[in-house]
Amino acid sequence: MRYLHFCAHEQFPPDDLLRQAVEAERAGFDGIGCSDHLQPWWEGGESGNAWVWLGAAAQATERALFGTGVTPPGPRYHPALIAQAWATMELMYPGRPYLGFGSGEALNEAPLGHGWPSVGDQIARMEEALEMIRALWDGKKLSGKGDHFAADRAFIHSLPENRRPPVYVSAFGPQAAAVAGRQGDGVWTLADPEAVPEILDAYRGAAEDAGREPGEIVLQAAFSWAEDDGAALEGARVWKGAQPKEFYKEDWHDPKAMYEHGEKQVSDEKLGEAMIISADPSEHLERIRQVEEMGATTVALMNNSGAGPHAAIDFYGREVLPKLSRSAARG
Repeated sequence: MRYLHFCAHEQFPPDDLLRQAVEAERAGFDGIGCSDHLQPWWEGGESGNAWVWLGAAAQATERALFGTGVTPPGPRYHPALIAQAWATMELMYPGRPYLGFGSGEALNEAPLGHGWPSVGDQIARMEEALEMIRALWDGKKLSGKGDHFAADRAFIHSLPENRRPPVYVSAFGPQAAAVAGRQGDGVWTLADPEAVPEILDAYRGAAEDAGREPGEIVLQAAFSWAEDDGAALEGARVWKGAQPKEFYKEDWHDPKAMYEHGEKQVSDEKLGEAMIISADPSEHLERIRQVEEMGATTVALMNNSGAGPHAAIDFYGREVLPKLSRSAARG
């Protein structure tokens, strides 16, 4: 079992997150991750550039795995640019980078002036991009026009020889999970006990149909710790703006409207069910073990401890990680 400390670009400024990454490695997390967004889910949040930040975080740490959760193809990033960026990271920090890959969200794409496609088109675009990235990492020169992307002799000139970064494909439903099974090195989804079984069944079934062994199962949970439960809740309250499931599929991209909608839909009790919000270490341990029992091989723990993220990392290093099942970090 591996544990990632997931750095929330939506909640904290990038310089603070850099400190969090260093502290997380020292606390015993196996890796770090970060969201890759243009906007937060609420007005007044943060939104540092993930790729710029990852380079700094990799240099500031020594052993931790690092990557995004998740990077989308589409208006923001052509697949060739994603292939180039992660090839470069692998050359600079061998064995450490991974690519969390997804279909995108209107929150980050619609502000660039592009229409928001249907779910089917989003997933088809994601699979086409994955095929291009794999081909480019195999040293192929790509030309032609697909359904979603075009290339004219696109080629990655600086490629690592020994390893390609693993690609963990984000899935909120069986269609995307099937892409993960066919194309990915693992699947990445939220640790929702109602949704996970269907997603994992689709992932494993698609991998079997493609003649591939299933890879990593990354389940993501969020935590907020403080000296008392009230402060832990208050520090995470902004995340009501990220809870409604429609935000991940439909054309929602106004942070103010998203938070207002989330606040109406999500009670404090529901937020506590969706996130680990407590001052009690036994609550954090119990909830993380529940995530492990869903089938995770990697648990990505997003630090949403708005009352004190650095104290929360220290708390995890002392009271949580030493009591969880562990294995050496794998590339």
